[in-house]
Amino acid sequence: MSQVKRMLSGKLYCCAVPDKEREEMYERRVKFMDEFNATGYGDFKTREKLVRDIFKHVGSNVMINKPFLCDYGCNISVGDNFYANFDCIILDVNEVEIGNNVMFAPRVCVYTAGHPIDKDVRNALLEYGYKVKIGNDVWVGGNTVINPGVTIGDNVVIGSNSVVTKDIPSNCVAAGNPCRVIRKITDDDKRFWEEQALDFYNDSKK
Repeated sequence: MSQVKRMLSGKLYCCAVPDKEREEMYERRVKFMDEFNATGYGDFKTREKLVRDIFKHVGSNVMINKPFLCDYGCNISVGDNFYANFDCIILDVNEVEIGNNVMFAPRVCVYTAGHPIDKDVRNALLEYGYKVKIGNDVWVGGNTVINPGVTIGDNVVIGSNSVVTKDIPSNCVAAGNPCRVIRKITDDDKRFWEEQALDFYNDSKK
């Protein structure tokens, strides 16, 4: 089995073992990041084109601020209306699947990459990657770290400075280190924010 196949299947692989496919992925990523991070800050159109050329899947209306860093790029899928603010890092040695209407605040990090706890295995340059999945309608607060193997459900708010080490269910607010569910998102939340939105729209008509 090739190193890339081992990597994407969640098995241990060695970054020091020559693998033509992985080396080509790496070179393509380097070119992408150089071009992406050289764009003007307001040039979302060029950045979207570059992202579409390298990501596995890209929905409509995708906006990613620079700087942005990734391991390969080709293992990242994002849905419609994805937004990532400054300093987003995605280590995609395994798949990162992001749904529709997902927003990342500044300095959100998504890590699929991990290293063995045993020092001898780790020092042999063996590592692994576990898939990360983020559902629809998710807002991730600034400086949050999402760790390998995590699944975040739909309609979730992750508080800033969280470290997400375990799955987060749908329809909740979660925060902390380690990140845990703080409370459910309720109909009271919907009513409150709809009232705030109505006030905004009414005031805008004046």
